[in-house]
Amino acid sequence: MLRTDYLKPDEVNAQRKWLLLDAEGQVLGRLATRIATILRGKHKAAFAPHQDVGDFVVVINAKNVKLTGNKVDQKYYFHHSGYPGGDKYIPYRRMMERHPERVIEHAVRLMLPKNALGRQMLKKLKVYAGAEHPHQAQNPQEITL
Repeated sequence: MLRTDYLKPDEVNAQRKWLLLDAEGQVLGRLATRIATILRGKHKAAFAPHQDVGDFVVVINAKNVKLTGNKVDQKYYFHHSGYPGGDKYIPYRRMMERHPERVIEHAVRLMLPKNALGRQMLKKLKVYAGAEHPHQAQNPQEITL
């Protein structure tokens, strides 16, 4: 009889790593798919779709991420307050000026599962607009795309 062995929660936490990604000059969508794959743990042999086996990801230089084509002028972020007429459209340029971290967080969030497990995975994503980050103590390994 075949049997599938899954990792226990303490074994998963022991295997977690901290990874550092530099978003300087990276295309937003391609960067977000790589981050989502790492957060889910699909790059590991112990991947299970019902477990959070992914690693922590620290993204720096979020203000220097780029889009292809004319998306810089055409892309909008939609938000609704819940009230009639409460829809808001924020252009990509304004979002990058005010909150460049939210652009990457939004792109990655849409690529993760839309349930409690996806929200748990998103907590392992740390995005910073500049090159400085407060996670030096975790000794993140720098990876390139």
